Amino acid sequence: MTTTALDRIDIKILNELQQNASLTNVELASRVNLSPSPCLVRVRTLEKLGVIDRRIAVLDPAVLGIGVTAFIQVKLEKQVQLSLENFTRSIDRLSQVMECYLMTGDSDYLLRVMVSDIAALEDLIVNKLSRIAGVTSIRSNLALKRISHKTVLPIDSNQPVQIKSSHSSSRRTDRSAEPQYDARPQPKFDGSMSIETSRALDHNTAGL
Repeated sequence: MTTTALDRIDIKILNELQQNASLTNVELASRVNLSPSPCLVRVRTLEKLGVIDRRIAVLDPAVLGIGVTAFIQVKLEKQVQLSLENFTRSIDRLSQVMECYLMTGDSDYLLRVMVSDIAALEDLIVNKLSRIAGVTSIRSNLALKRISHKTVLPIDSNQPVQIKSSHSSSRRTDRSAEPQYDARPQPKFDGSMSIETSRALDHNTAGL
């Protein structure tokens, strides 16, 4: 494992690209007080180190008619390697799943999903998630309103940052393999909403 230090200029570059990944190299260089050539070298180095994973466009879900966000807790029958890998492959194929975390606590996984409406959410749970082999419990909670959403990681240009890269080959899930689905009767799931509201809801906050 090797360790590389990022200096203040590197972090400034990262913060600028986090805010606007469409900046040209000339624009970026001007913002971080570099000439274009060394700025481009730094960006390429950050990409090779894996600090910059990829550059994407952030879309507005409301404009696209994707108005429902739900958080779904999933339990597996057994938390063994084959079951975990199969679940990972299955989730990778569901475009509605924005994030998936392997959890401690009562549930094995926590999913954040986005769909157009409640009918689409029901279809996702009943016809897709519940059919993944090994799934024994599904609980869903609807989000009333998105209060905060950030894509910018908190990195401070005044604080040193050490990044670690490992060249050792770790075991990874074979995501190209065909996932396994359960042909047995589907498990019960709790699709009820668990909602706590506050009288102090800020109606000026952007909705889902």
